Amino acid sequence: MQRIARLGLAIAAVAAFVSPAVLEAQQAAEPYKVGTFEINGRKTVGLVLRDQYIVDIAAANAAMATGRIEAPVHMIDLIERYDSGVRARLVQITNDLVQNNRLTGSARPAYVHDVDDVDILAPMTDPWPSKIMNAAVNFYTHSCEGCTAEELAAQTRERQTNRGVPYLFLKPTRGAIIGDGDEILMPFGRDEIEWEVELAIVFGREGKYVSARRAYDHVFGYMVGMDISDRGGRPPGGYGSGSDWFVGKGHDTFAPQGPWIVPKEFYGDPMQNLHQQLVIDGVTVQEARAGDMIHSIPELIEYASSLITLYPGDVMQSGTSGGTGAGRVQRATGSGYLVDGETLTATIVGIGSLNHTVRKEQSVPSDLSGAQLTPTAQYRGRGGRGGGQ
Repeated sequence: MQRIARLGLAIAAVAAFVSPAVLEAQQAAEPYKVGTFEINGRKTVGLVLRDQYIVDIAAANAAMATGRIEAPVHMIDLIERYDSGVRARLVQITNDLVQNNRLTGSARPAYVHDVDDVDILAPMTDPWPSKIMNAAVNFYTHSCEGCTAEELAAQTRERQTNRGVPYLFLKPTRGAIIGDGDEILMPFGRDEIEWEVELAIVFGREGKYVSARRAYDHVFGYMVGMDISDRGGRPPGGYGSGSDWFVGKGHDTFAPQGPWIVPKEFYGDPMQNLHQQLVIDGVTVQEARAGDMIHSIPELIEYASSLITLYPGDVMQSGTSGGTGAGRVQRATGSGYLVDGETLTATIVGIGSLNHTVRKEQSVPSDLSGAQLTPTAQYRGRGGRGGGQ
């Protein structure tokens, strides 16, 4: 009897920890996304179903005995272990909820929440991505803001024959990254702030010298990104000439990301499917597809990885299209730059939308010595240098 009892316990243990390789063969009953949320005051990674329901992954994993894994403690942990059991577990959780009609009604478990009942955070915070790599002027329409159709066609033809290599710049992570619903802060006295909606590519595998042919092997998924930019430049005098990219790109709140990440298997080829749009106070100011790109996403990945090693959780943004403030798009405010109180909605079809309100910083500490970045109005028209593209 004791042998039979021990055998029964062994079988139960095997059932509780089914091999990830076995579960990996399962297919998700429907696509899912992953994100980071605050649920009942606690930060956790979650599964997103139908853009309506948030599943607390740790709680779901604990409640479902069969196939239980060590739950990911943060988004980069999930990304790093996605192909080593985490994906299989997310598929199992998804299928249990979908196939058994457990997303709504009395059968819904406590670990499923309506999206309106949770706080959506930026997908990767604490730990943050080690770097955000942004492609500058990577859409033909952005390279010719404010041009006539004839001027754009001529410049596009010229650029197509002389594409050169991509131009990438680094953007800060902690401090700059914000999530859906967070406010975009216009720094004190900086009144030439622009918007850019971009596809944000999230890497899932480490890589150096990744060829364009193998580029997507290193991608985990995609999210909506924005590259908020300060066009006021640096004051004249002192060292430096040309654009100051830190001034132009490096302020707090200037890197909105989210609202969640779509794993690549559920998005498809971004060079075929990308459709990005930005709306300010109800006015569509940007809209583009991947066909407007100068350098493709695989080319950007090959170039970036020839400079620096890519790590799981790193982000690359593929650039923005025409329709930024540089093109002087006229909105209800009549301004080519962002104005206090405006609302921005950045959308990528198949991923989701980021929503932000613009707020102006009202003051700075009184004890500053004067070494700080000064308000743009103090040197506008006196040779100040630009703030990147």
